[in-house]
Amino acid sequence: MNSVGWFEIYVDDMSRAKAFYEAVFLKKLEKLETPPGEGPLEMWSFSGDMQSYGANGSLVKMEGVTAGGNSTIVYFSCVDCAVEEKRAAASGGKISKSKFSIGPYGFIALVEDTEGNMFGLHSLK
Repeated sequence: MNSVGWFEIYVDDMSRAKAFYEAVFLKKLEKLETPPGEGPLEMWSFSGDMQSYGANGSLVKMEGVTAGGNSTIVYFSCVDCAVEEKRAAASGGKISKSKFSIGPYGFIALVEDTEGNMFGLHSLK
């Protein structure tokens, strides 16, 4: 069993955040239905296969929960994280730490999205 089964990235402006992540990863996010009785909640999921390696997750806009300032970093898998790093910068994100080696574990970059959330990019090359 993987350590992480799901992740959520809280956002203030769903349209802006959705456009950012779709531009960086060149993938469409999928609308998730709000469970009955959950109040004003909007979720857009990163596509994935629940039977494959890694965790699926979504962007979330929920009343009373603001974006940014968290202390957890989600790392997105990439073939070459420099590619997504460049797309993030071109899509309004900020590069906190450009691609660097983590020795035998590959490379990572740290990026801030349009909502102020930091996330990581990881690749083996």
